[in-house]
Amino acid sequence: MKRRVLGRTDLECSEIGLGTWALGSSVYGQVDRSDSHGLIRSAIDLGINFFDTAPLYGTKESDGVAEIVLGEGLGNRRDDAVISTKFGRTATKVMPPRFNAQEARVSCEASLERLKTDWIDLMFFHSPFTEEEIEDDVWEELGRLRDEGKIRFLGHSVSMYEETKDMSAQWMGDRKIDVIQVVLSPFNRETRPLISSAREAGCGVVARECMANGFLSGKIEKDTVFPEGSLNARYSREEIAERVEYARRLESHMVKGEIQTLPQAAYRWILDQSGVSLALSGARKLGELEDAIEASSASPFSNSLADQLESIHERDFPPA
Repeated sequence: MKRRVLGRTDLECSEIGLGTWALGSSVYGQVDRSDSHGLIRSAIDLGINFFDTAPLYGTKESDGVAEIVLGEGLGNRRDDAVISTKFGRTATKVMPPRFNAQEARVSCEASLERLKTDWIDLMFFHSPFTEEEIEDDVWEELGRLRDEGKIRFLGHSVSMYEETKDMSAQWMGDRKIDVIQVVLSPFNRETRPLISSAREAGCGVVARECMANGFLSGKIEKDTVFPEGSLNARYSREEIAERVEYARRLESHMVKGEIQTLPQAAYRWILDQSGVSLALSGARKLGELEDAIEASSASPFSNSLADQLESIHERDFPPA
């Protein structure tokens, strides 16, 4: 597993990280906790050292289930891991978001307890929708948490891209944050201008939703029926068919030579984007994680293929 330094931080991170949303909620179906522990330990054995989680990754009754699972899975291997978590939203109270001093303090200390650790390597603002949601007192409190050694670096997990991209760029320019987390895949490329700003500012970039909510997994067909309540159940038959057709078109161009599967192709494309530090896998099974890891050792796509992939991209599909 190759590693890259996460922007101006001193964190050397694996090119593929493990996102834990699916390990703490039923958003993509239930996952047995013991299986999740095994997946986390296997990830470390395979060279992955970056793990992303959040208090929001839980249930209507319990915040931070994924944080608990991650802490249990890491066990005595905490020193082998770079952990990022978030604040401002919780599973039991998603809305309204709370980006203020009190929430930063309470959320951080609750995350530390759930993760069974003394420090958080990277803490993200969890997807503010507007600049008005950010209260002035939050920055001083985050500074205190840093001084206390409870968090090391700060980031912005970007949602509502058009509404918050300028805020994120300003934060990076003012050195208020060190890392951004953005949606990025061959299905959705809209965040690349912000990634360019991050590169210029010396900030790290974590790519998420790399499988386009599963449509780049190669497993979804036009007639796939998603379980009620799952993330993809909201899509119409027409939207599913359009996404599946585009995935097949990408596959016909990208899966060749070293690249054996569509997921490998998607991760390789993401890692080829200038400024990207790492790509998150939302794997629930070891085979899915191993597929992602293969992309790290594959050669970058040629310039001619990259140009082809730009020419066939007609629109960005909305993220989760």
